[in-house]
Amino acid sequence: MTGRSVLARVVIAIACLVLASCAAVQRSTAMPDAANPIVDAPAGELRGTSEAGLLVFRGVPYARPPVGPLRWRAPEKLPRWNGVRDATAFGSACFQPQPQLSGIYAPAAPLPMSEDCLTLNIWAPAKARNAPVFFWIHGGALTTGSSREPMYDGRKLAERGVVVVSINYRLGVLGWLAHPELSAEQGGLSGNYGLLDQIRALEWVRDNIRAFGGDPANVTIAGESAGSQDVSLLLLAPAARPLFARAIMESGTPGFGMPFRTLAEAESIGDQAGKLLGTGGSLLRLRRASAKALLAVDLKLHDPAAPDDSFVWLRTTVDGHYLPADPLQLLAQSPTKPVILGSNRLEFGLGGGPAERDRFIALAFGDNAERAHAAYGLDRPAPPSDPRLGTRDEQIATDLVFRCPTARFASMMAAKGAPVWNYEFDSAPDGGKTSHAAEIGYAFGDKTFAPGLSLKPYWLNFIRTGDPNGGSLPHWPSFTAAQPRHVLFDANGVTPQGPLRPEYCSLDERI
Repeated sequence: MTGRSVLARVVIAIACLVLASCAAVQRSTAMPDAANPIVDAPAGELRGTSEAGLLVFRGVPYARPPVGPLRWRAPEKLPRWNGVRDATAFGSACFQPQPQLSGIYAPAAPLPMSEDCLTLNIWAPAKARNAPVFFWIHGGALTTGSSREPMYDGRKLAERGVVVVSINYRLGVLGWLAHPELSAEQGGLSGNYGLLDQIRALEWVRDNIRAFGGDPANVTIAGESAGSQDVSLLLLAPAARPLFARAIMESGTPGFGMPFRTLAEAESIGDQAGKLLGTGGSLLRLRRASAKALLAVDLKLHDPAAPDDSFVWLRTTVDGHYLPADPLQLLAQSPTKPVILGSNRLEFGLGGGPAERDRFIALAFGDNAERAHAAYGLDRPAPPSDPRLGTRDEQIATDLVFRCPTARFASMMAAKGAPVWNYEFDSAPDGGKTSHAAEIGYAFGDKTFAPGLSLKPYWLNFIRTGDPNGGSLPHWPSFTAAQPRHVLFDANGVTPQGPLRPEYCSLDERI
């Protein structure tokens, strides 16, 4: 089974300084029962929908369309548009391979796709005033997914007084490609365009969210899987740090346990793309390539330092500007912000067999690889599958890609004095093993993992105050350098525990 098939299987302020924004708040709340309320934001007038006490705006552009000469450039701010813009329907998803597996990151129906995809969606309480803002970044290995997926519906959170924003960002080869000619054109850097989209969307929120009743000084960024990786990179990126107050990371870290990629290494992947397309090194020809041709090439790109080719875009590129240094160094330099982070007890396994497993162990554990082999007992027959953790190889995959990098990131944040809360989630609706992305319905919706218990109240407390505790919820102790504790969310409730699998994670120094 190829790495690509594994992926297909698994993942397939600013107080009213601008008069227009003040007027927009008054106008939006003056007619909360109107079927199509109009808000006048600094970006322009928007017509949305009124849905059970919420104002909902879908498909709102936050940057110029990154098409033609703007393909593979930093997103540009849109000028204020004239007239009233319709915002009653979701925008197109960013170009991606049509999902081969429904129900994880994509609906069953084919996604409408376009390069003109830099849009966001807003769910706001009709009478919101300075409400906290929840900014969601979808997952999908940086190659698939969109903000329009039903499991990211913001209504349940907005009903509790939070303004919810979800975004699209460029994916795959269109969002993360570095290339020597692009670097020459753009002052010595290229790639990470999807990350720049997220920063531009946060800037849009800073400039416009008051018009929807949100507080730009009280923004929580959050994401799952690749979206969680992006959240962690936004914690590190100097340009992003002033744009949010706190972060939630669900199953993703800056590197997913992989070594970070230099710009030169990233440009070599761009060279691969150019050769496969036959562009002869011409940037003009590269920009003129059809999206269909680029998607076909994307599936053939190879990074020898990634565990398999499904991780090509998940291996973080240190571009020298937006990510000016190794993320470990940036983490040491970054300001302290409250963080929730965690992973699921069983995320997924690697599909390449023992050879792929051992290769990833060598990547993740480095000089400690031999000790890791011994700790996992790889010189002995595999024990029976654990009813909650899975097979030995599934445990190793979850440790290496999620659990141990998350614990390492939590340790580094806590050592700086940041308020940190660490979790492990273990619940499945059918009583079986948990899986990648299983926690989303418990954070966005009303699903319960134990009688009367869900993730959503903890998330809401954190979004409001920076602390998940409050009310009658079972206490969630923080993760500190002196006491690296986590809580287990499972059918037994909320159980405080110590470090996560220290016999393995203590050997892993990657994030």
